[in-house]
Amino acid sequence: MKRQSTVLEVGGLHWATSEPVIEKTLMRQAGVLAVEANAVSQTATVTYDPDETSVAQLVSWVNDCGYHCAGQSVPGHLCHPMAEPASTEARPPDDTRTGAEGHGTHGDTGHGDKDGDAPTEQSAQEAMGHGGHGGSMADMARDMRNRFLVAAVLSVVILFWSPIGREVLGFTVPAPFGLRDEVFSLVLSLPVVFYSAWIFFDGAYRALKARTLDMMVLVAVAVGAGWLYSLVVTLTGGGEVFYEAVTVLTTFVLLGHWLEMRARGGANDAVRTLLELAPSQAVVLRDGEPVEVPTSEVVVGDLLLVRPGSKIPVDAVVEEGESEVDESMVTGESMPVDKAPGAELIGASINTTGTLRARATKVGADTALAQIVKMVQEAQNSKAPGQRLADRAAFWLVFVALIGGGATFVIWMLAGAGIALAMLFAITVVVITCPDALGLATPTAIMVGTGLGAQRGVLFKNATALEGTARIDTVVLDKTGTLTKGEPEVTDVVVAGMSEEEMLALVAAVERESEHPLARAIETHAARLGVPGREVSEFLNVPGHGATAVVDGRRVLVGNLRLMAKEGVDLGDLASRRDELAASGRTAVLVAVDGRGVGVIALADAARETAAAAVAALHESGIEVVMLTGDNEATARRIAEQLGIDTVIAEVLPGDKAEKIAELQQAGKTVAMVGDGVNDAPALAKADIGIAIGAGTDVAIETADIVLMRSDPLDVSVALRIGRGTVRKERQNLAWAIGYNAIALPIAAGVFYPAFGLMLRPEIAALSMSGSTVIVTVNALLLKRLRLPAQHLPGAPKGVVEEPEPTAPVPAGIR
Repeated sequence: MKRQSTVLEVGGLHWATSEPVIEKTLMRQAGVLAVEANAVSQTATVTYDPDETSVAQLVSWVNDCGYHCAGQSVPGHLCHPMAEPASTEARPPDDTRTGAEGHGTHGDTGHGDKDGDAPTEQSAQEAMGHGGHGGSMADMARDMRNRFLVAAVLSVVILFWSPIGREVLGFTVPAPFGLRDEVFSLVLSLPVVFYSAWIFFDGAYRALKARTLDMMVLVAVAVGAGWLYSLVVTLTGGGEVFYEAVTVLTTFVLLGHWLEMRARGGANDAVRTLLELAPSQAVVLRDGEPVEVPTSEVVVGDLLLVRPGSKIPVDAVVEEGESEVDESMVTGESMPVDKAPGAELIGASINTTGTLRARATKVGADTALAQIVKMVQEAQNSKAPGQRLADRAAFWLVFVALIGGGATFVIWMLAGAGIALAMLFAITVVVITCPDALGLATPTAIMVGTGLGAQRGVLFKNATALEGTARIDTVVLDKTGTLTKGEPEVTDVVVAGMSEEEMLALVAAVERESEHPLARAIETHAARLGVPGREVSEFLNVPGHGATAVVDGRRVLVGNLRLMAKEGVDLGDLASRRDELAASGRTAVLVAVDGRGVGVIALADAARETAAAAVAALHESGIEVVMLTGDNEATARRIAEQLGIDTVIAEVLPGDKAEKIAELQQAGKTVAMVGDGVNDAPALAKADIGIAIGAGTDVAIETADIVLMRSDPLDVSVALRIGRGTVRKERQNLAWAIGYNAIALPIAAGVFYPAFGLMLRPEIAALSMSGSTVIVTVNALLLKRLRLPAQHLPGAPKGVVEEPEPTAPVPAGIR
């Protein structure tokens, strides 16, 4: 069975408790393997078998649920919202611009016709779920506001001619047209019930059709029962009615959720920022002439013209021209990157100096940017075990509310309270027990947490990984490529019998003729010091020993002890200095001129600029830091002492790294493993949380739970702090939601009657319930104020710590 996932827009998903409507409906369809809906982001991640169904069919099923779905939730200006994952096979332009197919897989035509026509094309904003259609979050909030205003105005009028207005407010004006008060209130309530509150009845119908229960069912039952009871009383001669309770209840519920939706909109800022990176237009060369077209119309194989100062529209490879490209918004690389024919270009990066002609290699949903957006959205939509438990609790809370409301009505009737008071208690119980706060408690925090991570270049693959970071007490860091640059650098220069500049000039002249990595490091060091070049002749590479050459008439040897012994060179005191440097974990290169030892050059794999700060930040969070490396003990100890690492596990074979992780776990530690290579993949999989450095291999990134897109070890601490902060907000929200219901339910049922008399009104219950959802949402948004380690910018003076504008880097594994 094939497995493929996509993130669909689901506009109109008003309440968190309505997510099961989408999930249960789609799970009953052929070929659908898993569904995770998210009311906060207005999207759903669907895993399906492409041999049995398609994105177009999934969209049709979502629309059948009564929600709006324009297609995949990817930038509409990158590809048509109905786009299937794009093929890397080049196709003629006409094959990609036909409505529902978009940039569909080659040959995948007709999927949209299985059960009806595919949806028509929507605007770019609609495809992103942020504009245009009534299903977007902004328009949902506007619609909720309009319904609220209608209900609010009419509720005030109804209130004046209600028993509360007559008795409490002392309102004495008779109802117009000679109507009885309850008849006039009935007329005024019609727009409230059939317009303002209709959203509840529609949602309740969808939920019951999907064989589930949600908040819509509760509000619909409360409003419907109160209004129908009042209607019957009005038509049978008059009596105590609840028109004011029904309309004010509707007003407060709409007000609370209008405010909640406005707050929810801020939870998705990170994804919006990512979406806005891509340009909407591209310049394509057609018959040698530049033509400006929408980026969505670019296909694999198109030749792009990228002028200085313009954004690169899609992933491509340079065919002609040279330039520097600013990739900072996408990769976090602070300096422009040189590009020449054959170089890869990342969509959304900025061409700075020269004009480039480049061939499009990935378009639409296959671009690095679209893949980033998809990864973030999948993480936001994923549900950790705690969230699934909360979802089940929300379902049963609706069931309890309905049973509790019925039981409250029966008990008060048996107690002789009268039908009106019994109905009042029952409606209040149903309203006050709405579980929307419980449903929003976790996903809103996860939305903010994953978005905060994306802004700092930390990609959480799912909610389980995000929550799992909160339990980490030990971080294991691979040395080479993670803590260190993976490139040798000169650390010490010892000279005897000549000046350092003279010796470096002779050595650099020899090393320029060599291809060895150590030779490159020495040459770079000399060039950085401005050492002048020398003429070289008779260069000879001695495999396993070093090299010899004649420089300005002097015979120069550069190599190890074996080369010096072979040539009969007397090292004198340099031999002991060489041994000291080697014992400290450095590689010592000996230099002799005309048969006499003149110097030792020590090299080592240098630590990253932020490595020491990364270790310090982890220690500040109370986390033990372990270095795991295949290097020798001396080399590992040198780096560990330099960075302040607690424990060193050295000389470990690649295949044994996972075993070392297991030993730490058996000792009772909860372990996060950080690595970047193929040989790290088993250890990443074995650890409780695997963290891949973004510049690492595809295998490491695929195995990991978290990707650090900036290749910066300081972001390990960032990931863990975001995880801890998110879990803390989740716990606060769940405690509030559960505590609120535990206290409110018995009060609403009249257990303390006649005390708390004010609470025994449906409208007050609605205000209380709506307020609880707003509190949960706002508390989750406060996570944005989480204190994170400031970023150390390359090139900044020592001791200077800067916090740049958030960017959206691209991990190498998904380019």
